Amino acid sequence: MNRAKPETEDERLTRILKRVRKIELITRGIVKETLGGAYHSRFKGQGIEFDDFREYQPGDDVRFLDWNVTARMNEPFVRKYIEERELTVMLVVDVSGSGDYGSGEDSKRERAAEVAAVFAFSAVQNQDKVGLILVSDQIEHYLPAQKGSSHALRCLRDILNLTPKSRRTNLTPALDLAMERIPHRALVLVVSDFLTQDQAWEHSLRSVAAKHDVVAAQITDPHEWELPKAGRVCLQDPETGEQYVVNTSNPAVRRLYAERVGERQESLSRTLRKYGVEKLHVRLDEDYVPALKSYFRSRKRRKR
Repeated sequence: MNRAKPETEDERLTRILKRVRKIELITRGIVKETLGGAYHSRFKGQGIEFDDFREYQPGDDVRFLDWNVTARMNEPFVRKYIEERELTVMLVVDVSGSGDYGSGEDSKRERAAEVAAVFAFSAVQNQDKVGLILVSDQIEHYLPAQKGSSHALRCLRDILNLTPKSRRTNLTPALDLAMERIPHRALVLVVSDFLTQDQAWEHSLRSVAAKHDVVAAQITDPHEWELPKAGRVCLQDPETGEQYVVNTSNPAVRRLYAERVGERQESLSRTLRKYGVEKLHVRLDEDYVPALKSYFRSRKRRKR
């Protein structure tokens, strides 16, 4: 029986760089052709900032009168504001062990990198900043937000190239870091399969969602939703390493598994709705562009 030779570090780096280039070409094309203008329409005007003073004119909002300047000039003056255009997009990407799975050509982490890249290159096109937090059950990597294509490419390379210290999932450290490091209102994109047993992250999610626009992009593989009828099989938890022998020929076993998956999905949806977090569902067996187009083109603001 022939066994594949272990991949060398140089071979791994070459493979990663090829994947980065492929994702860059795909996502830049998506942004340029279909999403760029929609991104700008959705996220422009995240706030206002002071610009200058000018003389009061009939019809001006009296709330903008500046009494100190008015007293000095002996004429009414109002504060003039301009719309803030710059936005920070913080990518929070789950790199725990379950992201290595993929029943087709791509793993969940590779698809997560594509979705993150679409947001990153959209931000670059709009002159916005992009930051990155990679998380397992701890902070694996942090890149402060910066502008520019080279920085967006670095984010993409880091998502694909990082070997995490832990294989478990807990989003709490990443959400807490986002709260700590982002001073102004931002877009926080959380990309994960959300296969976590720890419910403590909900408290951190609530805090982040109260301050920022939060989008949860769930990456799933269709083979995770139901058990195939394949007899007795050994299943291994990719994060804990625990193994289980399951009789998939038993209809009751398959039915119970499907029920548990459905319950988990409904619980996640309830949590996100509760805190006003928008959800994107990205399946590995489907084109994710329609879902992104629908999201970007929606101008409906969630009410806090």
